[in-house]
Amino acid sequence: MGIEAKHHVLMCTGGKLVGDKKGVCHARGAVDLVAQLMMELEDRELTSETIVSATSCFGICEKGPLMVVYPEGTWYGNLDAQAIETIAEEHLEGGTVVDEYVI
Repeated sequence: MGIEAKHHVLMCTGGKLVGDKKGVCHARGAVDLVAQLMMELEDRELTSETIVSATSCFGICEKGPLMVVYPEGTWYGNLDAQAIETIAEEHLEGGTVVDEYVI
């Protein structure tokens, strides 16, 4: 028996093993964006088909905050509250990649 998720979202929250432990994504509000994404998924009744994982640093800090959506492997960067709402609606709910935020 496996997990039947439609999407797995990995979102950098800026934790690092070396150097500044909280990193760029953290400083730019990534933790709040993860919380917003979870609320968007609840509002859209997508929590049973979307797994969200907060991660440590992806190493491309200049593009942060950022996330990657699988199984497509779509990378989104320079995220803010509007981006999270749009990606939840258009990609996670509607199935269309949001080119505006793709990196």
